[in-house]
Amino acid sequence: MELRIAGTISESVVDGPGYRFVVFTQGCKHFCPGCHNPHTWDPAGGTSVRVGELLEPIKNAKLLKGVTITGGEPFLQPAPLALFASEVKKMGLNVITYSGYTWEKLLTMSRDKPDIEELLLVSDYLVDGPFVLAKKDLELPFRGSSNQRILDVTQSLQAGKPVSAYFS
Repeated sequence: MELRIAGTISESVVDGPGYRFVVFTQGCKHFCPGCHNPHTWDPAGGTSVRVGELLEPIKNAKLLKGVTITGGEPFLQPAPLALFASEVKKMGLNVITYSGYTWEKLLTMSRDKPDIEELLLVSDYLVDGPFVLAKKDLELPFRGSSNQRILDVTQSLQAGKPVSAYFS
């Protein structure tokens, strides 16, 4: 299975707790003013890669705590990313997925698109909501604006409402 990506970072400490492998997906419909990655907006841009290719550098990494899937908008390519995240989890790593959609909108979308639900289910954490330039806050860990939330996906699904995650 293939997906379009803008690129990867093999070791990041700004996209979640601990050393993380980061995948920047290609394609986004949000067009947030002040976006950090506007080069990811064009769905035809970037590079097409097979999920297996993307997993190779992760298999050999020794210090990774997890993988972060960001964008662009990951939920525009939920099927290959759900497969990718599932394989990452088998390696004992956690998965953080970023989205410009809110938790509530993703749940609504998942009713018609089961792949969206699959990507949510294999994500340990979700950073949700669009970047809002007027709410930009450089002091916030792992997100750009104060409207964005870091959610524990499993706890949120169990509670039937968004549950904030706290990283130690």
